[in-house]
Amino acid sequence: MQAALRRAALRLEEVETQLAQPETYDDPALVTRLSREQKELTPLVDLYRQWEKATADLAGLEALLADPECRDLAQAELPGARETAAELEARLKALLRPRDPLEGKDVFLEIRAGVGGEEAALFAADLYRMYAMYGEKQGWQMELVSVSHTELGGIKELSCQVSGASAYLHLCQESGVHRVQRVPETESGGRIHTSTCTVAVLPQVEEVEFQLDPADLRIDTFRSSGAGGQHVNKTESAIRVTHLPTGMVVECQDQRSQYKNKDRALAILRSRLYDKARQEQADAVAGQRRSQVGTGMRNERIRTYNFPQGRVTDHRIGLTLYKLDSVLNGDLDELVSALILARQTEQKKE
Repeated sequence: MQAALRRAALRLEEVETQLAQPETYDDPALVTRLSREQKELTPLVDLYRQWEKATADLAGLEALLADPECRDLAQAELPGARETAAELEARLKALLRPRDPLEGKDVFLEIRAGVGGEEAALFAADLYRMYAMYGEKQGWQMELVSVSHTELGGIKELSCQVSGASAYLHLCQESGVHRVQRVPETESGGRIHTSTCTVAVLPQVEEVEFQLDPADLRIDTFRSSGAGGQHVNKTESAIRVTHLPTGMVVECQDQRSQYKNKDRALAILRSRLYDKARQEQADAVAGQRRSQVGTGMRNERIRTYNFPQGRVTDHRIGLTLYKLDSVLNGDLDELVSALILARQTEQKKE
């Protein structure tokens, strides 16, 4: 462990030296990479220096046990010193565990109505509200990219950018099919309907991490629709980007500027293609996934929201909570924490 920590401290010095050189800023991609590395290494190295001081203090107290004049004082302070050193060592080991390189990234959250018609669209709106309230509690910034509403206020599909600390870590396991069981407001007979929505959580990747070939893109402009006054009716500010090799299409009309919409659409396309490539690589390496925890499988039911029983069940870890209203109001901490723990446990086994 000490060797790894010394390497981290030396690397941080190298990174900070590079960032202090004016010529470094001639290469924006290099600055981005070095700044990210500095951000990742600084907490580890700071904790390492605290641990070095604590272990040195502990060694000094243990040496004083041989001095009759200082023995009593050393014995009184030793328990606290040992506890401090042990706590810092445990925190260091936790930081040194293999991390998903995507953990610190912002994400694009995409929600689509699935089976169930208007009821599925209404549930999609409920899910977006749930994530928006959870994001507010986390202090994240959530910005709509595009949304398609139904006549009754449901959502056919929605894309949202989520920025904030550990957004990917907390949301990555929300990807999959979410099932709702409830009596729709339009159901006169009181029968319970089952509907579904799909959620996709895509890490936002920088251009330097995933390059798009301009020859593979077709970019069209069109007039925005929805709120925005006369502007949306008179200017072709909305952007549609088609990735020709895969047929993947991204539309963005949230921004008033055509250039901002284009940048946002390319960012979403980059994230989708990156996620697709990552999933294909994981499939090739693993052959087939041993666990659905953290896999982001889109074609499997991951969670059920049962209104008559007031329960939420996550099928991947077998967790059932009888507090549906609280969960739909953004209280996802218990679910998210359990999923993160299960994922880390599975990674240790592997």
